[in-house]
Amino acid sequence: MTRCIHDRVKETSTSTGLDTFTLLGAVSQFVSFSSRFELDIDFYYVIVGQTGTEWESGWGHLINSTTLVRVRVDESSNGDTHVNFSAGTKDVFNTAPAHLIKSHASKGFALALATGMAMP
Repeated sequence: MTRCIHDRVKETSTSTGLDTFTLLGAVSQFVSFSSRFELDIDFYYVIVGQTGTEWESGWGHLINSTTLVRVRVDESSNGDTHVNFSAGTKDVFNTAPAHLIKSHASKGFALALATGMAMP
């Protein structure tokens, strides 16, 4: 599957636990995940609690316009495994992880990353 990166994709969520996240819509000045990603197409995400110390980065996909499936965690506040998120509002956004930038930049794909093109 292709993992995608797009600019200014950010929503909030009040989901808890280890499973899927319900996305509540785009934050002001941003766009929703569903406006940029097709269903079942992998993309990079970050979830950060607006309070506390919980965070997670990895890749996942949408199964409908508001449900994020967290497929794999690359890094997290829980020893780089899925975080059991507690109550509260979280920011959920799309980003390019450092390991991808380093890897692709060394292979000459820096321009593709900078322009948000899909990466294999």
